[in-house]
Amino acid sequence: MRTATLERKTKETEIKLTINLDGKGEYEIETEVGFFNHMLELFTHHSAIDLKLKAKGDTHVDYHHLVEDVGILLGKAFYQALGDKKGINRYGFSLIPMDEALVETAIDFSGRPFLVFNAEFYTEKIGDFHTELIEEFFQAFTKNAKVTLHINKRDGKNSHHIAEAIFKSFARSVKEAIKINNDKISSTKGVLE
Repeated sequence: MRTATLERKTKETEIKLTINLDGKGEYEIETEVGFFNHMLELFTHHSAIDLKLKAKGDTHVDYHHLVEDVGILLGKAFYQALGDKKGINRYGFSLIPMDEALVETAIDFSGRPFLVFNAEFYTEKIGDFHTELIEEFFQAFTKNAKVTLHINKRDGKNSHHIAEAIFKSFARSVKEAIKINNDKISSTKGVLE
């Protein structure tokens, strides 16, 4: 099974997570940040990945360290669980509407980390969650999962709807990309690092 269990402990955060890439979208998520929990729950449900996550940190300062470190550890978990990436589709694409919001995501499990994030928010916060942290999360994930990820908002004004469409679109793209399709490496090089 394609699974990983990882821990990260710093002076700012303490995180433990387990993923199963061949799961059913089941989750147990505790991050001390309600909105972030909600986005990760959407992600696991729509990607059909099982995720157990317990994260705490210096949220009395702000949510930045916790959100970024979860992105780091989740990226590392994907990288570990996918191993040599033999048989995966490698590429995934999704276009998701959420009321007036419309977001497209394309991902490549290439071994080359690169993020393009074109999603403007019209509010600084959703509840007490700073919208700029969404890009920080994806930057951390991209670097540590070693993926190329493009997130483009085509439409939308409501920040909550935009955020939901981003995480759902990301989830559907990941689901397609990690699906086992054959017994070959999806590269003419014969390797995906």
